[in-house]
Amino acid sequence: MSHSTGHGTPVDTVTGPDPRPGGPGQPPAYRWRWPALAALLVAEAMNLLDATIVQVAGPVIHTDLGGSDAAIPWFSASYTLMFALGLLTGARLGDIAGRRRIFRIGVAAFAVTSLACALAPTAETLIGLRALQGVAAALIIPQTFGLIRAMFDGDELPKALGTIGPVMGLSAVLGPVLGGVLTHADLFGSSWRACLLVNVPLAAVVLVVARRLREDRAPVRPRLDPVGTALAMAGTALVVCPLATGTPGPAGWAAAVAGAAVLVLFVAHQRRTARRGRAPLIEPALLRGRAFPAALATSTLFFAVMNGVMITVVLHLELGLHRGPLTAGLTLLPWSAGLAAGSWAAGAYLVPRYGTRVLHAGIAALAVGLAAAVLAYRSAAPDAYPTALPFALAVAGLGTGLFTPPFFTTALRGVGPQETGSAAGLLNAVQQLGGTLGVAVIGGVYLAGDGTPRGAAQAALGTAGAILVATAIAAAAMTGRPRDRT
Repeated sequence: MSHSTGHGTPVDTVTGPDPRPGGPGQPPAYRWRWPALAALLVAEAMNLLDATIVQVAGPVIHTDLGGSDAAIPWFSASYTLMFALGLLTGARLGDIAGRRRIFRIGVAAFAVTSLACALAPTAETLIGLRALQGVAAALIIPQTFGLIRAMFDGDELPKALGTIGPVMGLSAVLGPVLGGVLTHADLFGSSWRACLLVNVPLAAVVLVVARRLREDRAPVRPRLDPVGTALAMAGTALVVCPLATGTPGPAGWAAAVAGAAVLVLFVAHQRRTARRGRAPLIEPALLRGRAFPAALATSTLFFAVMNGVMITVVLHLELGLHRGPLTAGLTLLPWSAGLAAGSWAAGAYLVPRYGTRVLHAGIAALAVGLAAAVLAYRSAAPDAYPTALPFALAVAGLGTGLFTPPFFTTALRGVGPQETGSAAGLLNAVQQLGGTLGVAVIGGVYLAGDGTPRGAAQAALGTAGAILVATAIAAAAMTGRPRDRT
């Protein structure tokens, strides 16, 4: 990622040294920087919202388009899976072809695929189009940091970069609720399709303003790594897809083991590529030692729990109790409120005072919330709404909010300056991958349940609890005393 900026027309390319404007003899600040930043933030929010906005609408989509119940988690998982797999390659394309150019291509593709998804005639078609939508999102998100650095300097730069975190948090908070509201509103008879159609005017506005972005690319253009990309995609797909059934048979477990072997081969390929002086997708130095690999495992597992809990609540309320999407969205509102409150408290007060202990407190609070959710289901009648569930979700959301701010700071603590870009991209990728696994695996456990909807929900939340135990173990390895990498 370039750390430079130019000062001319919006079509200038940024590759040279970084002058600091504002002082005597320095060029003035770029005049379009704030509208352009707003366009970047809208695009980022649009992409992140789509990771969760369809979750609440999933059962309604299933009723409208037909198909098997097993397709419901994949309305979200196909998007997040391809989003995760494309992030590193999307970042590389920005380095090569220019971040503004790739950003605009990605936004245009996102608008087209969103419209196509809204018009999908079958569940299978929608799943395929959602995967293409995820590819488009992967072209957009990695360009944001470089484009901001191309337009802002001095004291304004950290302020501009600081706007990304709140937008990400707000998108996570509003996704399920907005999905429920739009689906329930049934605007012009659009039902669930409004969740996807809303992207079209937003993308159009972003494309108009994106003309004012400054072009930015890496000073030394790296090459693509097609073999590494293919290995990463194949290995991840072999692991995720069989597990999405909830109860994979021998063939499914064999495919998952094969996928793990392919991912090991991917790591070996990345190391060999680096030894030959070429540019790998991932800096091999990141995988040495214990801390950063443990951070990757922690992120994958934690976000699997987070997304798995949300899809379980949606499936139980809409498929099991036949409540509408608005009920599901409002039930998740305390989760969203707890997440927002926990994130604010952690960032403003707790992390500066208690450090990484806040991360572990967040995991513990999420565990308490999960246990309370199981009790809420167990104490309710089989066909009744679990009235204690929103309170349990508020606690779980609080734990999620406490976890997030210290996690990313701790994960990047021991990363060298030359590895920061690769590390940030990899953390974003495994976050989306974890969300995919949570929706597919935990949602699959619910759908595979043979008993009552209440029993299926308890089984799914129990699976989430087991994954959370593994998360706590990985987090302990991540936050232990760091060792020098050799």
